[in-house]
Amino acid sequence: MASRIALITGANSGIGFAIAKELAAAPEGFHVLLAGRTLSKVESAISEIETSGHGANGLTALELDVTNQTSIQTAASAVKQKFGRLDVLINNAGIENRDTDLVTKFHETFATNVLGPVLVSAAFRSLLLASPAPYSVYIGSVTSSLTSIVNPDSYLRTTTAGTNAYRASKTALNMIAMHEQLEVKDTPLKVRIMCPGFVVSNLRGTSEEARSGGGRAGDPASSARLLLSILRGERDGDAQGLITTSGVCPW
Repeated sequence: MASRIALITGANSGIGFAIAKELAAAPEGFHVLLAGRTLSKVESAISEIETSGHGANGLTALELDVTNQTSIQTAASAVKQKFGRLDVLINNAGIENRDTDLVTKFHETFATNVLGPVLVSAAFRSLLLASPAPYSVYIGSVTSSLTSIVNPDSYLRTTTAGTNAYRASKTALNMIAMHEQLEVKDTPLKVRIMCPGFVVSNLRGTSEEARSGGGRAGDPASSARLLLSILRGERDGDAQGLITTSGVCPW
């Protein structure tokens, strides 16, 4: 069995896929579980990684919809049956809903970005605690920072259609992650929250314009390298904050 088993939600594209590629190529010997709502898309992502010559320690496709509790429980049972433990859980799946209907926008954003990670973490907690050195990592955002939004010079003072629900969901996620740290403080489980930065992703939509942020978005490989540094314990000194590539973002 691989030395470390890592599960990534929303792993078939964007940041999740970049993380999967990084872990599949890492010398630690990760067996990577790529989870997503559509199994065929996850399987295509695995084929792409294998074609690049990585994933020697194993790549597993896992159907997992973070907005569906039955799907989450089924996935957790499958991982328990096959592996008996989980060393790394990366709550990456997320959306930025720009629907003009407020109820739809907030309901769908919070269902994916907040309730989803809560349910996923709860379902996989016992498997993480079966690991000798587990990590639970939440993919957050510097746009969640209350300190920054009250700064007159901050770019967060500019808003767009989907930003209120998205930013609020990520602020809530910060509390979820920090609360989990308290819940597991007497166990080996390390809980971290990181911002991947403004990188190419399907978060904003699937068009090239949306994915690239109008050509301004960076390479998600940088996000993946940050994640790997966290799993190597290199950012343990930043455990009480929102970890970024350049340091820690104020809450």
